Amino acid sequence: MSVASAFQSSKIVPDVIPVPPTKPIELKYPSGAVAQLGNELTPTQVKDQPTVSYDADPNSYYTLIFTDPDNYDGPEKVYREWHHWLVVNIPGSNVSQGEVLSGYIGSGPPEGTGIHRYIYILYKQPGKLQFDEKKLTNKSIDGRAAFSTQKFVEKYKLGAPVAGNFYKAQFDSYVPLLYKSLGV
Repeated sequence: MSVASAFQSSKIVPDVIPVPPTKPIELKYPSGAVAQLGNELTPTQVKDQPTVSYDADPNSYYTLIFTDPDNYDGPEKVYREWHHWLVVNIPGSNVSQGEVLSGYIGSGPPEGTGIHRYIYILYKQPGKLQFDEKKLTNKSIDGRAAFSTQKFVEKYKLGAPVAGNFYKAQFDSYVPLLYKSLGV
């Protein structure tokens, strides 16, 4: 299955973004887990930041968004998306050299909320940009809820996504430990 068709069949398009990316992002976790366009992984497997690889122009800057659009299932769609990691001004494919706006927090779907989609989306920036979002560590949940990938993209004129990947996860025994580390 192509990246575009996987994003469409999983309803990432239109739930999160209006058009799908066409190229893959390779995601390998320290646990050995690999995201593969919708496979199911556990919060335990994805608790640590993955190695992220993708085809990139070495002379361009990129933005990487990692988000969960299934955070809230109520009528107010504004609360649905919760971003787990946000890295901007990435030179080429060197994610570690990018500017971290929100530190990596692994998947933590609450008990009883079923399967959540965890989505990585990559955008090519028009150049190096100034971002005004508050910087968050991997211990801070401030401002992560009620995130909108699409509004962020529009704000910074990032255009269409160039690459993506996702997996699905549901509650496991690691989630309460994650919440405790976040002070929740």
